[in-house]
Amino acid sequence: MISYEFPINERVRTLLRLEELYTRTSKLASRDDALDHHMALLGIFEIMEVASRADLKSDLLQELERQRQSLSALRNNPHISENALEMVLSEIESTHSRLLEMTGKFGQYLRENEWLMAIKQRVSIPGGVCEFDLPSYHYWRKQEAARRRSDLERWLTPLLPIKHGLDIVLKLLRDSAKNNYYTAKQGCFQQMSGGKVVQLLKVTLPDDLPAVPELSANRYAINIRFIVPSTSGERAKVVDADIDFTLGYCNL
Repeated sequence: MISYEFPINERVRTLLRLEELYTRTSKLASRDDALDHHMALLGIFEIMEVASRADLKSDLLQELERQRQSLSALRNNPHISENALEMVLSEIESTHSRLLEMTGKFGQYLRENEWLMAIKQRVSIPGGVCEFDLPSYHYWRKQEAARRRSDLERWLTPLLPIKHGLDIVLKLLRDSAKNNYYTAKQGCFQQMSGGKVVQLLKVTLPDDLPAVPELSANRYAINIRFIVPSTSGERAKVVDADIDFTLGYCNL
């Protein structure tokens, strides 16, 4: 099966973008190749840009506190595993504390590093970090992989409390999914929302089915059409067949 997630508001959209950036950057930073480490550094710059556009820390703190209170009310519920509940609450509380310890503007210590900011400025230029543009960066990329990994870890670690916070919020959001099974007649599906609040929609279908969902949604309706996947550049075509799929409604 293959799943497609569609955020319904800007807040969730930002969290999903950051989740992708953190995952990609961490994987690239753990490797040995200098090109992977170059891409990991670009990932750090992207994380800075996306996270600094909103008051992300404040939003995460408020959401974690709201979830802590909500989950605490489930204590002594015979239908809830006490051990699992306490583990989640402990994780929320420790992440909340680490977020509170973050001071100043997000990634400020990186902005104060003139060497990094010179690289950040040049990467926006196609081919702008050639060795003749930034000799010192060329020197860094020629160092041992362990040295580069150490530097990347040093730059990325102070940004991780935000990752831990969004990981918890997105996990709770995904776990809230209420799944329903539908059929898109001739590749199209519409459902009236009736004002129902949803933060994330998840479309799941077999991965060997040549169809990709395109979704638009508001407080009144959900519209999905399944497109024939193509890399040739042709105009997208709606699948001319009935498509069975699962639609998950996620909301905290």
